[in-house]
Amino acid sequence: MARYQVILAYDGSQYRGFQKQRLANTVQATVEAALSKLGWRGGAILAAGRTDTGVHATGQVIAFDLDWGHAANDLQAAMNANLPADISALEALPVSSDFHPRYAATARCYRYRLFCQEIRNPLRERYAWRVWPEVAIEKIAVAAEILVGRHDFSAFGTPPGAGGSTIRSVFAATWKPVDAHWENPDLVFEITADAFLFRMVRRLVAIQVTVGQGRLESSDISRWLEIPPAFPVQGLAPPHGLYLHKVSYGENNEIS
Repeated sequence: MARYQVILAYDGSQYRGFQKQRLANTVQATVEAALSKLGWRGGAILAAGRTDTGVHATGQVIAFDLDWGHAANDLQAAMNANLPADISALEALPVSSDFHPRYAATARCYRYRLFCQEIRNPLRERYAWRVWPEVAIEKIAVAAEILVGRHDFSAFGTPPGAGGSTIRSVFAATWKPVDAHWENPDLVFEITADAFLFRMVRRLVAIQVTVGQGRLESSDISRWLEIPPAFPVQGLAPPHGLYLHKVSYGENNEIS
């Protein structure tokens, strides 16, 4: 019996989030069903984080114990042979028996993708949020810089458990235009932190878009970080633009 770490990518469009739920189609339940065909008999796989309904991943990390007896790349291939087309095992490797992808993580990186266009584009909108009026990238870039540091983010999310801390350390937050071979580029928000509150990234994106459209000032974000309101501020970007990009385990937050 050995413990394996697997990096997953998935399209979350058809799933009620990552975490297993009764009578719901989830990523975790689908992965566990595939592993059971390979002889896995565990109670539940371990994961670095729980993505919401409709949220995607390019670097979700899971771990599980399995009496495999073959090479790790054979495990990767066997998993992919039993997984549906919208979930893929990108990498598999043996790890120490005490490795836990959530508690061992030193940072997580999320990306959010949007584009500014008045007329809908059905092909483009499956994986990005269409925003109109247009946002000024100069304004949202300033807003993103304000987020870096150790702050109380209770204005932008709720802790995973009742009474949990809302203090988080954001190591980097940037907006970048990405040429997606369309007439106007995608704008990608990338944020790396030690951990995230529930719906924190989606709320941060929504508020920054409001700043970029001139309906709020970046100083409002500073004020909410300094003196958080009693409840999270209004506004939530849709889930389909959000991706769990990478998880890091190195001492210097090197992405794994």
